Amino acid sequence: MNRKVIIVLLLAVSFTIPLFAEISLSEIEMEFVSVPYIAVVVPETSEYEIPHTILNNEFYLESLRLTQLALDTFEYGDYDASAEFAEEAIVFAQRSDEFVSDQLIAEIRRLIESADSSGMAERFPANYEAGLAYYNASVEAHDNGLWDEAITNAINSIQILASLESDIPRTGTDALPAQYTVRPWVTYGDCYWKIASYSWVYGDASKWRILYEANKSKMPNPNNPDLILIGMIMDIPSLDGETRQGMWQE
Repeated sequence: MNRKVIIVLLLAVSFTIPLFAEISLSEIEMEFVSVPYIAVVVPETSEYEIPHTILNNEFYLESLRLTQLALDTFEYGDYDASAEFAEEAIVFAQRSDEFVSDQLIAEIRRLIESADSSGMAERFPANYEAGLAYYNASVEAHDNGLWDEAITNAINSIQILASLESDIPRTGTDALPAQYTVRPWVTYGDCYWKIASYSWVYGDASKWRILYEANKSKMPNPNNPDLILIGMIMDIPSLDGETRQGMWQE
């Protein structure tokens, strides 16, 4: 086969294998005993990471192996074999994308069921509908074989719907929590403004002063609302006849 054609195939392989899952070919052993953790590259506003067990699936690993064989045989001058390996690598890379999108869509369906059964869909209809819109776009792209688009929309949907699931009150009862343990700011961004915005607190950051006034006596400097301590147990006053009971559990 023509050398230029093979170069084009090898370039196609490099663009087909998703960059967010790319790992060094030298790290792949024939038995695939160990695979390093790979985090997906998503928009800066996103915190969602596709599990590495999904990213580094059998199809992806096979595409890497075939890519290495294509490169090796190309270097040896066996251009026909190189072209065959490159074509196979592209096929397996596409299968990997299909597998990833399948898994993400399945996770969205689980999140939709969780939002429906917990009542979060009714409580936050705008977020729920946005998550559904991305889900429908992901399914449509998947059905048309547009894997990158399917994956991107699925990630957006999961990020929105997972935030609803994380906001489900966890107190062991049906009541909203009456207390909350402050978590690290560097990880969770906990401050009065952020805590007041949690759906199971007030769902409104502007109500942070209610929390502040109820808890200022516990603070090392009661006149400084910015200085809250990790591990501080914060009381959450009830509003408008709310029933609150117990501690919020992560």
